[in-house]
Amino acid sequence: MNRESDSAGIEEGALRDENGVGSEESRERGDSVASDVSSDGRASTDDSSASAPGSPQEAVEETASFELPDVSRGTAQQVFGEALPIAEKYAALLAGDGVVRGLIGPREVPRLWERHLLNCAVLAELVPNDADVLDIGSGAGLPGIPLAIARPDLWVTLVEPMERRTTFLEEAVEQLGLTNVEVLQARAEGVSPKGKADVVTSRAVAPLGKLANWCLPLVRRGGEMLAIKGASAPAEIEKFLAEKPSRAKNRPEIVECGRDLLETPTTVIRLVK
Repeated sequence: MNRESDSAGIEEGALRDENGVGSEESRERGDSVASDVSSDGRASTDDSSASAPGSPQEAVEETASFELPDVSRGTAQQVFGEALPIAEKYAALLAGDGVVRGLIGPREVPRLWERHLLNCAVLAELVPNDADVLDIGSGAGLPGIPLAIARPDLWVTLVEPMERRTTFLEEAVEQLGLTNVEVLQARAEGVSPKGKADVVTSRAVAPLGKLANWCLPLVRRGGEMLAIKGASAPAEIEKFLAEKPSRAKNRPEIVECGRDLLETPTTVIRLVK
């Protein structure tokens, strides 16, 4: 599932729209895309890039003491509260090990907070208290880890099929001390039991129709699927309903999160089961 299955193999930070979300179209091209991808979507093909400007190594060196370069501390404090130090540690992991392992493009490092951590964490506005959350196609942990940091009352399962990503996720969860998070190496289709999650989340995984086919079976009746999208959201809903009018029963709607906090609010498509 996620960026490795029918959707394509571009990592977090590869191709981004104005909402900081990876291009679904890019993820539909198949698995032939190289795994090490920069923020503009170009695959790394030569180890000599390690010493070039914008290289993973340079990104690690520049972010040894990772701070909040693109968003005020006050805003981050509003979102993460007392857990802000944990969020900062996660940002440092993404900026360092995440770049080296090809999970985040080096050019995404200066905008990790606004376009990634906060973009994901404000999803908490839509999640009920004490919810059981499945994060499908978690990749580098987005949106699941920021959500779990901001909302320690949640139980979050990070679902990711690729071993190298789940290894990173397991290490990150341990280093961050997140006792409300578990990692599951699986595709969405392989998750069981079905119909138990209160909420299923995703970010830049697949077009809405395919995503709904994967995620809605995992949600309990009355639960919700929350998909972080960008400018494509209205068109995706239109196509979703045109393909199968009966999907109107899922009451698809577009919700903006973080309107009072972020320069660009997070666009979310919400479906109800």
